[in-house]
Amino acid sequence: MKRRKYVLTAVMFLITALVICFTLPQLAEPRFQVENKIRSLLHRYDLTSRADAYEIRQIMTQDPSTSRTLMWQSQDEDNRALAEIRKKGEKASQVVPATSSVFTDNGVTRHLHTVMVTGLTPGTSYEYRVGNDRKRSPWMPLETPAQGSFSALIFPDSQSADYSGWKALAQKAFKDHPDVSFFVNMGDLVDNGEHAYQWDAWFDALQGVIERIPVAPLLGNHETYTLDWKVRRPLAYLQLFQLPAGDARYAGEFYSFDVGEVHFTVLNTQDSELKAWEPNLLKDEAEWLRRDLAGTKKKWKVVLMHRDVLQYGFASRPTPREEGFSDTGRFFMPIFDEAQVDAVLTAHLHTFRDRGHIKGFRRDETGPLYLLTGVAGDVQYPGLWKQHALDKMVAPQPEDRNYLLLRASNEALEFICYDKNGRKMHAVTVTK
Repeated sequence: MKRRKYVLTAVMFLITALVICFTLPQLAEPRFQVENKIRSLLHRYDLTSRADAYEIRQIMTQDPSTSRTLMWQSQDEDNRALAEIRKKGEKASQVVPATSSVFTDNGVTRHLHTVMVTGLTPGTSYEYRVGNDRKRSPWMPLETPAQGSFSALIFPDSQSADYSGWKALAQKAFKDHPDVSFFVNMGDLVDNGEHAYQWDAWFDALQGVIERIPVAPLLGNHETYTLDWKVRRPLAYLQLFQLPAGDARYAGEFYSFDVGEVHFTVLNTQDSELKAWEPNLLKDEAEWLRRDLAGTKKKWKVVLMHRDVLQYGFASRPTPREEGFSDTGRFFMPIFDEAQVDAVLTAHLHTFRDRGHIKGFRRDETGPLYLLTGVAGDVQYPGLWKQHALDKMVAPQPEDRNYLLLRASNEALEFICYDKNGRKMHAVTVTK
């Protein structure tokens, strides 16, 4: 009894500290540390009926109409982790044991659990929960897309110093568009890939979203940064998202998936950061890309890539730089032309711009539509870039947070850009 009383007193003390942290944005990182400590104490001494499962997420698979990857973390080791899934409204369920692993980074240990659910029926409402054979989370929805029309949210770089703005944007976007099938984050999810707190803050911003619809993330350059701003392999990103493997040698770095009549190809454009570990990345990725685009039977082809294809001159720096095409653009754009890609979405420059259709490095309505998706976090570059000759529309300056909505059907791809308040900024449609 004395031990239990001591633990409860300690928990109350930590809760008080947590309340203080909630009121002070500059103490966000200590707040997550306190939350984790409380969670650990509650589960270690069996003081809660809740499952030891947090940062629950759905991850995109090659065919989300028939499969889904579920991931979550436990505060302590759990060798009995599992997921349970059933059709909505039915009692019979399927229990799938999880594959568990331990990942330590930045002094923080994460007990990760992954379940791949297969054999799902397209266009069906399911529900699932995770935990172990003793305690499980509440039931959560899982929808498989049908073969018809769908919509998706597309978020640009969310890297931040204070993730509250990213949270407000993501939550409002999902509230305004609750019927989306999935969401994309265009790379630079966090400002520093080794900083454990930033990953917790990123997941915290998506509570109520990422456990309900799958995420299709992209690898950005900031996922490769160490705490001292050098580079490494994107260890945390690759552990936290078990993604399809486009090429087994580069598992999780580039991949593709199909929803409705759209084939999405996700590229890794971080060849400069990863050259010490992956010297043949671009060559191998290009070979895979050609096979991937040639092999799809879907009507539409959409490419998602972090780094942009254009090079911009500086508007507010003394260093001169001519506009033109980036090294990334010069390498990949001929492949897009060859494969008759319909739309290419990029990020990295933290500005929204519609370039229209480009082919052969010039304006050509028969080429892909190129959209630079904007910025979703608080790392912003007001007035940094000049307008490029190929820019057809530039977001009002100075820019603030934005996101895109994709509406896809057999007849058209419509991309709509919204500002942080949900006001429509721009819309463009691709037909063929």
